[in-house]
Amino acid sequence: MQSLTLFEIIKQVFTSWQVIVTVIVIIIYINLVSYVARRRRGPGKIKLSIRSKKPKPEKTQEVVVESDSGKSVNDELGLEEE
Repeated sequence: MQSLTLFEIIKQVFTSWQVIVTVIVIIIYINLVSYVARRRRGPGKIKLSIRSKKPKPEKTQEVVVESDSGKSVNDELGLEEE
């Protein structure tokens, strides 16, 4: 029987106009504070690093290694055109 009366009292408390208005005012206040905090932070403090991406020059150098026989390694492999 006590739990039933307890639930009735809790229901009356939550449905009273004072509690409802207080909850609404608190929600509006929290939203206002978070809005001001976001505005205060400002868009100027967010930095995006946007750099133009230039293609890097390709470094193509042919390395020719001479062997003991006087021919280059490319000659022995048959890679060089004659």
